[in-house]
Amino acid sequence: MDGVVQSSAFPAIASTDRSFGKHGLVGILGYARVSTGDQDVAGQRLRLEGAGSIRVFTDVISGKSMERLGLAELLAFAREGDTLAVVRLDRLGRSLGELLTTVQVLRERGIALLSLEEKIDTSSAAGELIFHVFAAIAHFERRLISEHTRDGIAAARVKGKQPGRRPIEADKVSAALKLVAASVPPAEVARQLGLGRSTIYREMKRVGMARPA
Repeated sequence: MDGVVQSSAFPAIASTDRSFGKHGLVGILGYARVSTGDQDVAGQRLRLEGAGSIRVFTDVISGKSMERLGLAELLAFAREGDTLAVVRLDRLGRSLGELLTTVQVLRERGIALLSLEEKIDTSSAAGELIFHVFAAIAHFERRLISEHTRDGIAAARVKGKQPGRRPIEADKVSAALKLVAASVPPAEVARQLGLGRSTIYREMKRVGMARPA
């Protein structure tokens, strides 16, 4: 039936039609995820539908499962100009690496990202900056992994000597400040990058960046 998502994994959800945008017919596609079968996606679904989602795709993922069939179905359904909406960023990825990978896919496909709690909307002119910030963080993540690998090799060769980590921390702080400058809340930046909120605020003060109201 037109306007309804229905499969064994995704219950039927009433929706409205796409509307015309610069890429033709486009719409907001909601994505809700919970970690175990004991949790309910109803709360996320209500918020996503309230934000204008024409369809909501869901995943219930156990601690061991890596499959995100709902997200895969959403991406298969989405077209250029659509917007993927989530209640908050951690619904889109269980780790920073997973989040960055998904964001990169969205950018390559021409699909915007809307996160309700972080107030991120990459469909706006200012919001496009978010994609560039995420790309910078992804580059940092790759450097971080490479640095950890080199450190491990060095530690194995030189027993009892721990390699320094200050350059890595400096890169992480730089990425954090870019996210804050792009209007991502400092608390969310701290959580995503594994930094303390006090570190974020200290670095903001150091560079003369005002705290958000």
